[in-house]
Amino acid sequence: MFYGSVVWDPWLIVAQIVCLQCLYYITLGLFLSILVGTRVSRLSLVYFFDYVAITTSTITGWCVIASFLLSSLAGAVYVFYLIERSKKCLDFSATIYIVHLFICIVYGGWPSSITWWIVNGTGIAVMALLGERLCMKRELQEISLTRFRSNV
Repeated sequence: MFYGSVVWDPWLIVAQIVCLQCLYYITLGLFLSILVGTRVSRLSLVYFFDYVAITTSTITGWCVIASFLLSSLAGAVYVFYLIERSKKCLDFSATIYIVHLFICIVYGGWPSSITWWIVNGTGIAVMALLGERLCMKRELQEISLTRFRSNV
């Protein structure tokens, strides 16, 4: 990790966004299959992209909410390993959720449920703040200079 002058590389940024988005949905699918898949007869894309599935009125809805929040925790770890800069955590976290919003609009229409907005707002906050905290912790570690000294 060398943080000198960074050259702007749009292909790297796009690759990081695609990689984070894929990891987010893989993790969400894993948590949905564990928490929701045991409760329903057939797991479908409704639980991923339809705002109606995120509800507090059923146990299955609470399982969907837990899946989204656990995915945001995992997303913070992904940001920590793939992005490595605390200044970029909010940008990449917001990008994941903005892309998710667009997919949800295409799939099920504009999310009109306040629960959907609260869950996704909490998810972006958790991902950005925890990812930033993890990155800051690494950035503030001492740099060991013993490996650069010559044995004279």
